[in-house]
Amino acid sequence: MFDMTRYDKKPGDTGTPAIQVRGLAKHYGETRALDGVDLDVSEGTVLGVLGPNGAGKTTLVRCLSTLIRPDAGTATVAGFDVVRQPRQLRRTIGLTGQYASVDEKLSGWENLYMIGRLLDLSRKDSRRRADDLLERFSLTEAAKKAAATYSGGMRRRLDLAASMIGQPAVLYLDEPTTGLDPRTRNEVWAEVQRMVGEGVTVLLTTQYMEEAEQLASELTVIDRGKVVAEGKVDELKAKVGGRTLQIRPSDPAQLNAMAGTLAEAGLDGLAGSQTRVDEGLLYVPILSDEQLTAVVGLLGARGFAIADIGTHLPSLDEVFLAITGEKSSEADSASPSAGRIEDAVEKEEVAA
Repeated sequence: MFDMTRYDKKPGDTGTPAIQVRGLAKHYGETRALDGVDLDVSEGTVLGVLGPNGAGKTTLVRCLSTLIRPDAGTATVAGFDVVRQPRQLRRTIGLTGQYASVDEKLSGWENLYMIGRLLDLSRKDSRRRADDLLERFSLTEAAKKAAATYSGGMRRRLDLAASMIGQPAVLYLDEPTTGLDPRTRNEVWAEVQRMVGEGVTVLLTTQYMEEAEQLASELTVIDRGKVVAEGKVDELKAKVGGRTLQIRPSDPAQLNAMAGTLAEAGLDGLAGSQTRVDEGLLYVPILSDEQLTAVVGLLGARGFAIADIGTHLPSLDEVFLAITGEKSSEADSASPSAGRIEDAVEKEEVAA
């Protein structure tokens, strides 16, 4: 029977990570879709996995959800080994892929009820979960209609509801809001945040930087099958370029003089890039609070009046491009090898 006791842990419980990956590899001929990936995801948190097209994000999700078998390395999810204990693992996870995969001949309610029964929920619990999730995702009015009549956004919401019917301990979301309008996207985000608040662990792949910032407590960037960066959002921003101090002088005519003063004192280029003047502001790259204090103190000591001051961290888009490289992203999306990987994965899934 369906064991509900495994969901008793509270959000933020410490101990063994909900997902632990070491040296995970998956090759398709000479193409290394995954090339020694290491991951740790704490219980009740969201790990955002970023990367350009063809980087290996979907291959990682498919390995961790037992859809394909890794060639090397180990992975444990919710205490189960993905290779040695696939049947037990499948009862503890939920998966929403890049495209909605619901039975179009069945109604929304029938889709959810059927999945509940397949997960060994009783008839009563299956009905209750179907009703609850349809209400959560604003699908109650369309509950009895065939899924074939649903809009793209409605199908995506139904697909997400289907992945949650069994109250998974670990949920994989592979670019879950692609193609959704802003309102529906916000509904999905709210539901993910609610599940995390209830103790669910989420591995999220996305190319929406706003989505990663909204949901993820930690980020991992994958490029060409390897982890190239990881950490909290602010940590990655700091690694890429630190902060930029933005200063607006009371007298705009003093901008160049302020920049010259910083250069003479050796406070120019503190973070590896030069101070610049643009649209009435002085932009000073800094790496620490001490550098910020030194810059402001010097300008004040030299008699410069400041009308406004603030700091700016690089956007997550800037971080992503700095880590992976814009050319790399474009090359991967057009790369023939990316298509070959997808073909190989589909063949492997059919064989499984």
